[in-house]
Amino acid sequence: MNTQLYIGNLSYSVTQADLENLFGQCGPVEKVALMKDRDTGQPRGFAFVTMGTPEAAQAALQKMNGHDIGGRPIKVSEARPREERPPGGGGGYGGGGGSRRERY
Repeated sequence: MNTQLYIGNLSYSVTQADLENLFGQCGPVEKVALMKDRDTGQPRGFAFVTMGTPEAAQAALQKMNGHDIGGRPIKVSEARPREERPPGGGGGYGGGGGSRRERY
């Protein structure tokens, strides 16, 4: 099992320290990454917690999924690897269709 967990449905009042303390009950916590909006700095409602061992990650998955923190039941699952995206971003104006004249 991967040692990185995805934590969803977080209250915006939950802090990194709250997650470290909560998941520390299941074993050693290596890292907590509380995701924030890059423009506003406001929490986005999810985080990634890296546990010290696969056993601690499994224990946290079983014990913490549905646990109430900040008035909301959190969702805990094994984090998936980040998908590779093609360079150059996507969408928006000029998204690869050429000019209108060329398309008609």
